[in-house]
Amino acid sequence: MGEDPAVNRPPGAGRTPARPPVPGARLLFSGKVRDVYEAGPERLVLVATDNLSAFDVVLPTPVPGKGQVLTRVSAFWFRTLRSAVPHHLLSTRVAEFPEPFCRHPELLADRAMLVRRTRRIDLECVVRARLTGSGYQDYRATGAVAGVALPPGLADGERLPRPLFTPASKSASGHDQNLTWDGAVGQVGRARAEALRARSLELFEEAAAACRARGLELVDTKFEFGEAGAELVLIDELLTPDSSRFWELGPDGRPRQALDKQFVRDYLETLDWDKTAPGPELPPAIVARTQELYREAERRLTAG
Repeated sequence: MGEDPAVNRPPGAGRTPARPPVPGARLLFSGKVRDVYEAGPERLVLVATDNLSAFDVVLPTPVPGKGQVLTRVSAFWFRTLRSAVPHHLLSTRVAEFPEPFCRHPELLADRAMLVRRTRRIDLECVVRARLTGSGYQDYRATGAVAGVALPPGLADGERLPRPLFTPASKSASGHDQNLTWDGAVGQVGRARAEALRARSLELFEEAAAACRARGLELVDTKFEFGEAGAELVLIDELLTPDSSRFWELGPDGRPRQALDKQFVRDYLETLDWDKTAPGPELPPAIVARTQELYREAERRLTAG
């Protein structure tokens, strides 16, 4: 995360459901799905809430337990992937957190990470193995994704010849915008953009192999990075059902179900909603099914 980001959330991102503050702690930033607290000059505490964001809008209905799933899954990947090093995670054991955090396990257990403080690079490093989501929308409009021309006639969900790095800007409006390679270079510089691309593709390759071993396909994901001196540090969440698409494949190799946020997106697409704040309430059945999908994603991803 960046140095002392603004405390107020981006305009247009929607109001979040109420979440209790950590008593005695200094809140630096309330994001769409996590709160960031100061924990000294070189450390932060990231608290994952149960809020759900879709189409860049925070929905008014929380999904109980979601923040704990995201934290456990992120911690698993940070500790498991060789290519994740260096990363920002220091501990998820609340007893090891500094004051006042260590006194509030009832608020923080399984949903908080003590992390290194870095200078956040304001670029989302998206990697795609299939053509779907906003990438497919760009392709339909332009015949390309992130400025990379693709063959005509590709269908939604079609596998790409190789994983594609498709960066996006982190907008203050809350709506991230896909960038071409030249756009990314213009935003962060060529050397940094090349380092981000190489690291992202390395991470994706290792994570995709781990997913295949668990009967899942990593369709796409986003990585975020910060800098500590000259070091490029992996930060934020990592390979969660919020930040990634995971497809369960059938015996024929075709997608059987998605273990991620797509279920909620699909439901929202059936509503008469213009995808601006405030978002619609989620019915109990949609919340319950989302809980099931996230828990199943955690079970499958962290098995073994």
